[in-house]
Amino acid sequence: MRSHYCGLIDEALIDQTVTLCGWVDSVRLQSHVAFVDLRDHEGIVQIVIERESREAFAQAGELGYECCLRLEGKVRRRIAANDKLRTGQVEILCERIEILNKAEGLPFALHENPAEETRLKYRYLDLRTADMQRKMRLRTRLVSALRHYLDGRGFQDIETPILTKATPEGARDYLVPSRVHAGEFYALPQSPQLFKQLLMVAGFDRYYQIARCFRDEDLRADRQPEFTQLDMEFAFVGERDVQDAVEAMIRHVFKEVSDVDLGGPFPRMTYAEAMTRYGSDKPDLRIALELVDIAEHVRHVEFKVFSGPANDAAGRVAVLRVPGGAAFTRKQIDELGVYAAKYGAKGLAWLRVDDLAQGREGINSPVAKFLDDAALDGVLKASAAQSGDLLLFGAGPWKTVSDFLGALRIKVARDLGLVENAWKPLWVVDFPMFEFDAEEGRFVALHHPFTAPKNDDVADLKANA
Repeated sequence: MRSHYCGLIDEALIDQTVTLCGWVDSVRLQSHVAFVDLRDHEGIVQIVIERESREAFAQAGELGYECCLRLEGKVRRRIAANDKLRTGQVEILCERIEILNKAEGLPFALHENPAEETRLKYRYLDLRTADMQRKMRLRTRLVSALRHYLDGRGFQDIETPILTKATPEGARDYLVPSRVHAGEFYALPQSPQLFKQLLMVAGFDRYYQIARCFRDEDLRADRQPEFTQLDMEFAFVGERDVQDAVEAMIRHVFKEVSDVDLGGPFPRMTYAEAMTRYGSDKPDLRIALELVDIAEHVRHVEFKVFSGPANDAAGRVAVLRVPGGAAFTRKQIDELGVYAAKYGAKGLAWLRVDDLAQGREGINSPVAKFLDDAALDGVLKASAAQSGDLLLFGAGPWKTVSDFLGALRIKVARDLGLVENAWKPLWVVDFPMFEFDAEEGRFVALHHPFTAPKNDDVADLKANA
């Protein structure tokens, strides 16, 4: 039906006749000539329709945005080159047009940025946009690079069942009623965890799968009801063996897919350090901001909001310094408080450093009056505050304070353009196996229960349970 792709027409094809199929990206009608930009998944090429080609010129007047065409013409050198296009040195002198499908009025143009709900409703249009085309191609290259790398290192690509029984993982299962077993249900897998362990027991040694996973839980920024993951397992290895193998794979994929060299060995950080410094078990190291504990400076103050958690072993009092944040309006600070509340904060204390040299007189804060000179001086020094900074405080249960200050750290960095344009991979190690779920009143696995404890002494584990 076509001989070439629109975006691959180049000077090597000059004087050749080609047949193209695609969508009309734009039409420019003039008295003696019409110009059509025709687009397919490889790119755009300019089509020239001259009045001498009467039938084609007449059809050009019927063309509209996103009409689907098949056309034939001769490649020639473009008089006014367009260096922004891969095809910008050539154009097609059209001889014949076949309108495959006319487009009616569209809900949005591809260069627009409509609301996500609109994009998803008209997904067939959204997938035509240059950004979505780029992302889907990137995904294809990524999967291909992963498969090539793992296949070359003895891993076997093995599909595991989708319809299975419920598994003891961290989220709810999607249930599918069985037609042949009345009143019984299948569960969709949250991950292939149990199946890959069976494969290891069976002696397959190295397994991988580009696996679909399903979890019946509320949609969040880092949680989706269904998603695709690279699932791997290999036998007779230790923790460092797994990390080294995965790190090497990640390096290969970044270089292969995006031509990015990730540099030296990935740094390693314990869970406890990550939560203390960044308020997250997956810290974004492109952001230089860190949380600073200030409990030692406020234990003695009469302000119970600070001194209470400061004197509680399970509490935390910390501060986040926002460089240049003193320029925030009171409304913007209040909005930060509302944002922090989404992550469990019951309030957001703040301190604006207008002029550090003036001491207390250069401070603007609703809580400064509750801090004596020793406490205020300790907080300012611990946080390395400078004139023009804004200090955001967190006080309360350790995990809650870490969570909401960690979320604020990311938000203010993005708002102020403080995120470095770089890749900063990191290994976070030594996760706790369990955490206490206040709503359920019990300990639950922090990530999933299929994790080997650092301590191999089972008796010791039982003694400390």
